[in-house]
Amino acid sequence: MRAVIIDAPGSFRVGNVPEPTPRSDELLIRVEACGICGTDLHIIDGESPLARYPVVPGHEFAGEVVELGRDIAQSNENGGTNITVGSRVAVDPNLYCGHCDSCRTGHENLCLNYSALGVTKNGAIAQYVAVPLAAAYVVPNTVSWCEAALLEPISCAVHGMHILNPRSGDTFLIVGAGTMGLLLLQLAIRGGASRVVMVDVNAQRLELAEQLGATRTYGAIQQALADEPLGFNCVIDATGVPAVIEHAFMVVKRGGKFMVFGVASPEARISLSPFRIYNDEITIIGSMAILFSFQSALDLLSGGVINTQAMLTAALPLQDFSRALDMVRHGQGVKTQILPNA
Repeated sequence: MRAVIIDAPGSFRVGNVPEPTPRSDELLIRVEACGICGTDLHIIDGESPLARYPVVPGHEFAGEVVELGRDIAQSNENGGTNITVGSRVAVDPNLYCGHCDSCRTGHENLCLNYSALGVTKNGAIAQYVAVPLAAAYVVPNTVSWCEAALLEPISCAVHGMHILNPRSGDTFLIVGAGTMGLLLLQLAIRGGASRVVMVDVNAQRLELAEQLGATRTYGAIQQALADEPLGFNCVIDATGVPAVIEHAFMVVKRGGKFMVFGVASPEARISLSPFRIYNDEITIIGSMAILFSFQSALDLLSGGVINTQAMLTAALPLQDFSRALDMVRHGQGVKTQILPNA
């Protein structure tokens, strides 16, 4: 089958790899759409400590079930699952061991033996991918393939909001108007935020943020204080840029919350005032991937809470992966996806 293969940091190609054979507890998926995100860039650039090379990237995907593992097929004979050949599914790409301390205390996303499709195991920028049954979620026919492939990033945003746990009426500043920032914007508005201000250097994305309901948009963080001189109840960094994180921290209101949502390099460091954290009682939060938020994301998507038309920019065939990658690197549009079987 055809797939994108990252042979080593900085080296990728479109080529042929063996079609996967599903294990007894796995499904074989014909991939219909797979998104490209910042994590994929980190893996290609050698900036992910989790990546195992060579690897087929792709963890934001949806497709059709074309084969059932032996145990699943036997279970279905007794009415065991609602997934059969022909089912339309989206997939949680995170693979947890289930027996480490994190897994046993309800923090599976922090699994000490963490693995993930498209990171440590071959992912879905390929014609086919094998996935565990437990990771697959049936999507209704009313949801398109490209929309279904948005479920993974929506799930990440939902998990972030679960951790942040804002109060109705809170003011928000979201720094970074990419896919994740724009999803967080929509969830914040839906959750009862009184004001949501967005900051980005990309004027087109700020225009889109306004269309999606942002109260105000700015090109620099300090400009946002014109709206909230005392700072914001909830500040979210969705860039992962250390200097931006430091500036964003400065506009958290006393008693407020600061979430680091964007992915920085493992070697990156920031300088924050411990006195201010203490004296202003600022809560600093991190949000890592997904934690039982996939079904919530599916419910939000199916319910029309997420403006998918605004989020989906381009869907390109597998052979145009390099072009798609350039679009993501240069901030063109919002979500670029690959259609491996187009």
